[in-house]
Amino acid sequence: MTALARSLFPVLAVLGGVLMIFAVTMLVPLAVAAIGGDPGLTAYDNAFLITLGAGALLFFGARRFKRELQPRDGFLLVTLVWTVLPAFATLPLILHLPGLSFTDAYFETMSGLTTTGATVLSGLDDLPLSINVWRHLLVWMGGMGVIVLAVAILPLLGVGGSQIYKAETAGPLKESKLTPRIADTAKGLYAIYLALSLACFLAYAAAGMSWADAFMHMCSTMGLGGFSSHDASFGYWNSPAIEAVAIVFMLIAGINFSMHFLAWRKRTVWVYLRDPEGQAFVAVVLGASVLIAVFLVWRGVYDDFWTSLRYATFNTVSIATTTGYANTDYNQWPIFAPVLMLFLSSFATCAGSTGGGIKMIRGLILLKQARREFVRILHPRAVQPLRIGEQTIENHVIFAVLAFMLIYGAVMTACTLLLMASGLDAITAFSATVATLNNTGPGLNQVGPATTYASLNDFETWVCIFAMLVGRLELLSVLVLFTPAFWRK
Repeated sequence: MTALARSLFPVLAVLGGVLMIFAVTMLVPLAVAAIGGDPGLTAYDNAFLITLGAGALLFFGARRFKRELQPRDGFLLVTLVWTVLPAFATLPLILHLPGLSFTDAYFETMSGLTTTGATVLSGLDDLPLSINVWRHLLVWMGGMGVIVLAVAILPLLGVGGSQIYKAETAGPLKESKLTPRIADTAKGLYAIYLALSLACFLAYAAAGMSWADAFMHMCSTMGLGGFSSHDASFGYWNSPAIEAVAIVFMLIAGINFSMHFLAWRKRTVWVYLRDPEGQAFVAVVLGASVLIAVFLVWRGVYDDFWTSLRYATFNTVSIATTTGYANTDYNQWPIFAPVLMLFLSSFATCAGSTGGGIKMIRGLILLKQARREFVRILHPRAVQPLRIGEQTIENHVIFAVLAFMLIYGAVMTACTLLLMASGLDAITAFSATVATLNNTGPGLNQVGPATTYASLNDFETWVCIFAMLVGRLELLSVLVLFTPAFWRK
């Protein structure tokens, strides 16, 4: 057996364990189908058995090679999980919707697990309930990361999870731990996620959603994924109360979950008031909402400010937090407003949240680094550490942020040019790239909020799938696999 094979088998064993856990989640839509008399019942039976069997084959076939995972194993495992799980998640869709190609089904499930919320499906109101439940459940699981869940269970499999946790979690400051043991950290984060999910579910139901819609939209709100069970998204209800619930929980999910954990553990809200990233996030998103509301009134889109504020706030919060809900077709607004919203999606959410993009912390580091360079030009010998709140940012973190931004810009440019070369117009190509790389969902023009990604050809769809994957895993965790140094002994 080659050295490469010996190094891969421990990763495949853990992947098999994750696949078996993932198979169990298929029992949820299976139960929905069984209770509701859903015609897709056999699709879930077969999907469950295939996924469980494949996971068991990998786990039991490779477990004798089990060992502690190294850093490179973490990156490889994370990428494998986020490419393999969507493939198995397509099974219920392909078996129940025979006209759906594998490419489109994979796009849909990758969009769910990466919490992008872009869809190729139309006629959502007429889909079987179990299919809609499965789509939304993927978003909820993807929200905190299937890997974080697996980290809490990996000790049962005999391997540690700290390297996997660092590879999957978002943001540049992921070395800090909330608890001494990484499994306890993962369990604590999921406890907070579950509690907030329950609160969101009950709030939606109280605001007027049916219990089924409340559950599904709780999944896509807490995961900041934006899937809906209705083609009109939140325009289906036309309810300010339901929209208000969505705004509150989208903002909550856009804040670093470590802050929620610490606020719960210390029983105080002062944690949030001492978090510069969270303060910047809320200030930027709400400030942009007011700015867009004033702009829409000025341009005559709405006759009064309060109506404008309602639509501007909901859609701005939705896109800035990379959720992707819509209560109107903002593609028809003057171009400044939707482009500003997409720009916000690139950086507004906090590291450690369920949102996408480059994260607010990186934006703050870049701004302070630029300011530090101006001071250095004027005072070359000045010693000026870079601080975010009370924390001093080390130079290696700044260099990592700069490298990330260089790669982010390169991937953004490359995907946009590929989509334009395939025949898409510039606005569609650029907005589709921004929306998928930032895991936002809807873009503009052909992929706007009132349409789907179904109009894209297979090549364009795979470009967007790649953008969703690398965006969810923050670029470096995936692209490091393509470097020769990764595969050297």
